[in-house]
Amino acid sequence: ATAGWRIRLRSQRIKSPRMNVYRFSSTLFGIEPGEDEEINPRMYGRQLAAWLKAQLEARGHAVEPVIAEDWGRCLMCARKPFLLWVGCGSETDYTAAQHDDPPPAEEDVVWVCFAEAEIPLLKRLFNRPDPSAALARLDDDLKRILDGEPGITMLAVEPSPQRS
Repeated sequence: ATAGWRIRLRSQRIKSPRMNVYRFSSTLFGIEPGEDEEINPRMYGRQLAAWLKAQLEARGHAVEPVIAEDWGRCLMCARKPFLLWVGCGSETDYTAAQHDDPPPAEEDVVWVCFAEAEIPLLKRLFNRPDPSAALARLDDDLKRILDGEPGITMLAVEPSPQRS
């Protein structure tokens, strides 16, 4: 319980009504052998992250090298005055997956991506930067990137869940 409390104090994720979670299918992104060993079993998205990084950079975002997280991949677009990033990866149904299952076929993978902003505690207390415009721009760029790629079939666009 203490660790969760510390994490909440460290930064706060910011959501606005415009932010979305994009779920889509595509055979543009393959699953590389062993890529889920970097994060968690049956979590894929290395090729998706590399592609999204190039697309975001083409739209003027200064994206750091891809960060492997336990939930997928993080594309850090800014660290100041707040953290601004895109999360991406594959959806995994751990209730149906078996330990020895092979990776899913490319056409069966559901890919997910979303934009996030986080404000560290000290900045929330003293600066209170407003990430709304930057986050809206990042979400809009993400939507245009996905909508503009003929090899992507959008399955769902849902509002980001609010965190407490």
